Amino acid sequence: MQVQHNISLKPYNTFGIDVKAKHFISVENIDDLKTIFSTEKFPNKFIIGGGSNMLLTKDVDALVIHLNLKGKKTVSTNDNHVFIKAEAGENWHDFVLWTLKQNYGGLENMSLIPGNVGTSPIQNIGAYGVELKDVFESCEVLNLDTLTIETLSKKDCQFGYRNSIFKNEAKGKYIILNVTFKLTKNNHNLHTNYGAILSQLETMNVTNPSIQDVSKAVIAIRQSKLPDPKEIGNSGSFFKNPIISTEQFKELQRNFPNAPHYVISETEVKVPAGWLIETAGFKGKTFDNYGVHKKQALVLVNYGGAKGEDILQLSKLIQKTIYRIFNISIEAEVNIF
Repeated sequence: MQVQHNISLKPYNTFGIDVKAKHFISVENIDDLKTIFSTEKFPNKFIIGGGSNMLLTKDVDALVIHLNLKGKKTVSTNDNHVFIKAEAGENWHDFVLWTLKQNYGGLENMSLIPGNVGTSPIQNIGAYGVELKDVFESCEVLNLDTLTIETLSKKDCQFGYRNSIFKNEAKGKYIILNVTFKLTKNNHNLHTNYGAILSQLETMNVTNPSIQDVSKAVIAIRQSKLPDPKEIGNSGSFFKNPIISTEQFKELQRNFPNAPHYVISETEVKVPAGWLIETAGFKGKTFDNYGVHKKQALVLVNYGGAKGEDILQLSKLIQKTIYRIFNISIEAEVNIF
């Protein structure tokens, strides 16, 4: 292990924000990770994985630990399912493509989501009608109080919409080391009715889609809407889709009769945050070297050289405007530091 000093974190966050880590180390095995947390030399520590779901607004006066644990393996299998364990440092999309190559189903709708496997349970990532919790079996974590490895079940993780125990009472208590997924070997349950998947499959002249076809459709849709972080700094969807009461939605419909929505239950309705932001006039709006993406209003972008504080203030302006126009509060999906 080698600790580096005053290292730019620009390559380690998909927004491409150029802030510095006072100290930096890349960790490739659990023993080294335990050693780092057992020493008092660096009292302040900051974990970073794929850097895909964060907005850094200032230099990090701490030891930044880049979690670079790699590997994947089959844990067990039966007639219908296979259980695959993937280490935290595995790139999410590469892992999805690997499962599809083995003809394992369950992750195809979550193709091209940025980030690493280790951060996927924190947000309960999801896309096109599928969430991580739908394929999650368990995860191993390092308890930072005891420096022991624990296994957490789906129930333990308390998954909600873009939420989990890791964002609430267990925040700062654990480091996710690996995740075990329960995937289908056959009789795959395809989810094609969400968003534009069916129309994209039609464009592809696919009438009897495979899990690989669904993945290709999702990738095509995402690439048509979302900027590549390697070209334009971004963190994917910046805001959560708000879930409001049925009564509040009826009030919204009075002013906006064509408001898109998804019925969650008899009492709750989900409204697309992207539609709210676009209707408020922010889609494609540019502020110097940052702004709102021209094809997807949910995505805030760094065109090059923007500061994290700039993007944070833009997000607050959007939140205030949405509340003023629609009387709806939207929350950031991105973690802000």
